Amino acid sequence: MLNLNSVMIGTKQLKVLSAFYEKVLGKPADMVDQDNGFYGWQVGGTFMGVLEHSEMGGNTKDPGRVMLNFETTQIKEEFERIKAIGAVVIKEPGEMGQGWIATLADPDGNYFQLMTPMG
Repeated sequence: MLNLNSVMIGTKQLKVLSAFYEKVLGKPADMVDQDNGFYGWQVGGTFMGVLEHSEMGGNTKDPGRVMLNFETTQIKEEFERIKAIGAVVIKEPGEMGQGWIATLADPDGNYFQLMTPMG
């Protein structure tokens, strides 16, 4: 059995993306390695990192190919908070099955979603 323990986002905009995710997550990075261009957060059971990557220029070409999903019971409130800090709205909150979902984009154009907990 595999366990997903981390997700990393490559960017040329390290300062912009790390500041954005500090606001989204509501806390400073748990790990900072400025010499190697890395900021990381423990988010639930997964570690999420933003890594400076010299070949990741401009907005992502396929923003929905891989998406981060953040669980919350307060979809509408979190959606409004994150929209106010500069996220681009892709899809307003709406019902999906037994829960709610909303899709936004970060400053590099990567999509991420807010979802109510499943089950």
